[in-house]
Amino acid sequence: MSKEDSTNLSSPFRGTECFLQSAIKRLTYYKELGDKTFAQLDEQDFHFVPADDCNSIAIIIQHMHGNMMSRWTNFLYEDGEKEWRKRDAEFDDQNFNKAQLINLWEDGWRCFLNALKPLSEADLAKNIFIRNEPLTVVDAINRQLAHYPYHVGQIIYAAKILKNKGWKNLSVPKGKSVEFNNELKNQP
Repeated sequence: MSKEDSTNLSSPFRGTECFLQSAIKRLTYYKELGDKTFAQLDEQDFHFVPADDCNSIAIIIQHMHGNMMSRWTNFLYEDGEKEWRKRDAEFDDQNFNKAQLINLWEDGWRCFLNALKPLSEADLAKNIFIRNEPLTVVDAINRQLAHYPYHVGQIIYAAKILKNKGWKNLSVPKGKSVEFNNELKNQP
């Protein structure tokens, strides 16, 4: 979108649609950062524990999957902390291989994003419950906009430690901001 388009007050993205489009766009971006990180990892990398009392990438994926499935399955009608969720077990290494972990990752994100896409303006104002705490749907989405990127950041940080010099940067590399910004200015 050009700068001119972004200042157009008659934009079709207003209110509910704007919020949902923005939330889905941001969440999809963080999912893609995770995807790009996983592409750089070997099987054993998923089980690396950076320090005592830290979680491996595998455990973070297990936790995110459990959270997404619990929070977003029938979320308009059932409490987000499902009775079938075994949260404590999410923090035990289940020894899943890379393919199994990526399947969990994809399954959780699919559940979450598919729950968001059909929402209406009326849905956003509804109260839902997470652990018997009432939240508006907007607040529940905002809660996850903080929670999931937090864990994606942990995944990326652990991967950067593991890969060290072999890490392929997912953003603007250190010391390259001016060069990056100049390239953006020269794009049509």
